[in-house]
Amino acid sequence: MKETTCLTLAAAVIGLGVATSAPAATTDYEIDPSHTWVVYEIVHFGTSTNRGRFPAKAGKVQIDTQARTGQLDVTIDTSAPASGVPALDRMMQGDNLFRSGEFPTARFVATDMRFDGDKPVEIKGELTLRGATHPVTLKSQRFNCYTHTMLKRDVCGGDFETTIQRSRWGMSWGPHIVSDDVRLLIQVEAVKQVN
Repeated sequence: MKETTCLTLAAAVIGLGVATSAPAATTDYEIDPSHTWVVYEIVHFGTSTNRGRFPAKAGKVQIDTQARTGQLDVTIDTSAPASGVPALDRMMQGDNLFRSGEFPTARFVATDMRFDGDKPVEIKGELTLRGATHPVTLKSQRFNCYTHTMLKRDVCGGDFETTIQRSRWGMSWGPHIVSDDVRLLIQVEAVKQVN
């Protein structure tokens, strides 16, 4: 009886050891620049909302749905604003705003994701823009994954948003022309990487 009990206990310990040493379920994704944009909304003379967008240059996402953790690193091309008005695009690239000649990119890095089930609903990170870095929190508006029929790989993405004060990054020019508050709407899709 004692021998049977010892064997059962040993088997349980071995099973526990196997269970606790199982590899993490971290999945790596790479941003698809053709489906990832940062859209801005800023109030013009307190009258209407001016909208435009910036493309993503590159980015990586890591998600562990079991542990409900994730990381995000995205680089945005500030030298390529698309407002629909060429003169405004040139103004945004200039010294009063993005100073794109000196700072051609912005970067958002996050290591703190809050999940609801297997979906991220909040991402806390830091935005580096014009050489300054400040915390930013993105809220999820939607999130979904699907299998891309041509790539034969999983693609995950969603819509995220936040509001920042541009003056925190040194862009305080023209407060009587455009608002300090800038609403950012981020659409992102990322492709699962095959190891």
